[in-house]
Amino acid sequence: MQPKYAMVIDTSRCFDCKACIISCQLENGIPPLYHRNWIIETGGGNGGLFDFQPGNCMQCDEPACIAACPVPGATFKSKTGLVLIDPDRCIDCGNCVPACPYGARYRHPTKRIADKCDFCRHRIARGLEPACVVTCPTRARVFGDLNDPKSEVSRLLKKGGLVRVVNPKIDTKPNIFYLEGTRPLAWPREPTLPGDVHMPLAFWRKYRT
Repeated sequence: MQPKYAMVIDTSRCFDCKACIISCQLENGIPPLYHRNWIIETGGGNGGLFDFQPGNCMQCDEPACIAACPVPGATFKSKTGLVLIDPDRCIDCGNCVPACPYGARYRHPTKRIADKCDFCRHRIARGLEPACVVTCPTRARVFGDLNDPKSEVSRLLKKGGLVRVVNPKIDTKPNIFYLEGTRPLAWPREPTLPGDVHMPLAFWRKYRT
């Protein structure tokens, strides 16, 4: 069976060391001041504890970025569950950037294409885990194949107690899952497009009516 890659994140293990961000930048040649992954910080008020939520492209099953792309095949969903960018087709229009509810995309300043996390697919092809997974000192991220019942991610999903971070007005069916209790939950935004360009009609009817 074709693999379907996903990630489960235990935010209670994250202490904001940023090793995942740095390793991703080094592994994928991300330019300075740009990133493919992040850590959202919340809490700390009145002397309380901080919460740290790692994240990256959610590899959604119904990606808003694909719906926003004007060039067929420039952004596409692979058979392995990854949302990918074809650098030969991408025209750097930027429509996909604000269309992502998670802010997971940016326009590469020198390649002149959109860029985002692809779970380090070059590493996956060699039988390795994504750089952010292997670098995390507390193993907050678990990566694997949802179609493999013996994988750790399958075991965690079967066990239950997982949540997905979604905007209440749109569920793009992300394939990053968090252990129950993760915070914050309300940060994903509604997809938008620059100027007066509109989402394709099928997408608009599904989520905007």
